[in-house]
Amino acid sequence: MQERRVLIIDDEENMRHMLEFMLEKENYGVSCAEDGVAALERMDQDKFDYILCDIRMPRMDGMTFLTEAVRKYPEKTFIMMSAYGTVDMALEAIKLGAYDYISKPFKTDEVLLTLKKAEERERLKTENRDLKKKMEQVQSKYSFGSIVARSEAMAKVFDLVGKVAEHKTTVLITGESGTGKELIAKAIHSNGQRADGSLVSINCGGIPENLLESELFGYKKGAFTDATRDKPGRFDEAHKGTLFLDEIGDLSYALQVKLLRVLQEEEITPLGGSGARKVDVRVVAATSKDLVKEVERGNFREELYYRINVWRIHLPPLRDRRGDLSLLTGYFVDQFNSKLGKTVEGLSSEAMGMIMDYHWPGNVRELENTIERAVLLSTGRLITPEDIPSSLLKNRNSTEEIDGSEALSIKRATRRLQRDLMAKALKRTGGNKTQAAKLLEVSRPMLIAKIKEYGL
Repeated sequence: MQERRVLIIDDEENMRHMLEFMLEKENYGVSCAEDGVAALERMDQDKFDYILCDIRMPRMDGMTFLTEAVRKYPEKTFIMMSAYGTVDMALEAIKLGAYDYISKPFKTDEVLLTLKKAEERERLKTENRDLKKKMEQVQSKYSFGSIVARSEAMAKVFDLVGKVAEHKTTVLITGESGTGKELIAKAIHSNGQRADGSLVSINCGGIPENLLESELFGYKKGAFTDATRDKPGRFDEAHKGTLFLDEIGDLSYALQVKLLRVLQEEEITPLGGSGARKVDVRVVAATSKDLVKEVERGNFREELYYRINVWRIHLPPLRDRRGDLSLLTGYFVDQFNSKLGKTVEGLSSEAMGMIMDYHWPGNVRELENTIERAVLLSTGRLITPEDIPSSLLKNRNSTEEIDGSEALSIKRATRRLQRDLMAKALKRTGGNKTQAAKLLEVSRPMLIAKIKEYGL
C-alpha cells in the first residue's frame, strides 16, 4: 500500500510535534511547516495527499494560504484547524475549497476520523473515475454513435465507417431491411468533416416517380401546374453536407441517368430550369437489393452502380451476429424503460431463450419492436415468455420451419442444448452458480462466461 502523505501547518511547535507523533503512529508520512509561506514551498517540492492547516499564523494566515493552495493544487484535500473558530469561519473555509474544519482543542480520534473520511472520499472518487473510464471503453468497444454491437462482423463495419467518414467518397451500404443502414449513414456523416452540415435523407422507393425528380433536384416556378414558387430540392438542402439515398435500387431508369450526371458533374438542374448550378454534396446510398443482379437484369445502370459503389459497407443480418442479441436486448430494455416509464430489469431465462432461438427475418428493427412490446406488456420484474409474441415461441418449438439449412446445424443445436441445460441447472439450484456448475460438470468460470454469452 502506498504511503499516505500529510503536511501539517501550524505556528505552534508543540502542536506540530503532537500531530506528527500521532499520525506517524498511524503509518502516515508527515512533514511540517510553521506558516503558509513555508507550506507553499514544501508543496512545490513534495507531494502530499492531505494538508492540515491552522487558521491563525504569522506571515501568511490559513485562509490566505488556502486560497493560494487551492488555486495551485485543486486536487488536494485541505482540512483547516483553529482554536478561534466559528460557524461562519468554517463555512468560509469550505467555500474556499477546504474539505473539512476541526475546532481546537480536539481529540486524537477526531483528527484520525476526519482523515479516514477524506481517504474514503478519495477512494470513491478514484473508483468513479475508473468506472467512467471503463464505461467509455465499453461504449467505444460496443458502440459507434447510436449503433450497439460487439460481434466481430460489426467491429469490421465500425472500422470501415471510421476509415471512410473523413472523406467525400461515395458510399454504398447494403444489407437486408431492418439491419440499420440509416444509422450507418448517420455515423458516417456525424464522424466526418461534414458533421456541421445537414444530413438529408430521402427514400427512393417511398415517393412516386413523377414527384421524386422534383424532390431531388427542386423546381422552378411554373414548371408544372402547382409550381407557384421556386422550391429547392434535397441536393440543395444537403449542400456542404450529406445526402442519404435510401433504397436507391428502387430508382427509375430515367432518374438513374440524371443522378449519374449529378454525381459526375457535381451540378444540378431544377425541374423547369434552364441552367445548371454547382452543389457540394457527399452521397451515401443504401439498398436491400442485390444491385449486381439488378444490373444483369437491366434494371439498374452499370455506370451508376460503379459510381455509387466506390466504398461498400455490408451490414450482416441479425441471425449472423448472434453475439449481439443479448447486448441489443439489454440496450432496448433500458431504452423503452425510459420511454415508457417502466422498471423492467431484463428477461427471464426462458424469454431470453426465445430471443436467442429466433431467426429474426426483420433484423434489428424487428427485435426493437419485439422488446418495446414486451416492456409495455410486462407487469413484473422480468419479461416472461407470455410477453413475447407467439411467433417466436412457435419458432423455438419448430426449428425446421425456420430454415432448413439452419435447423440441420450441429453447432446451433449444440448452443441451444447448452443454454437450455444451463437454464435448468440454474433454476434447480436457485441461481447458485457453483452448485449449477457441479450439476453440469463444468467449471464455474466457464459457466459464468456462458451465462453472459447466452444472456441467462
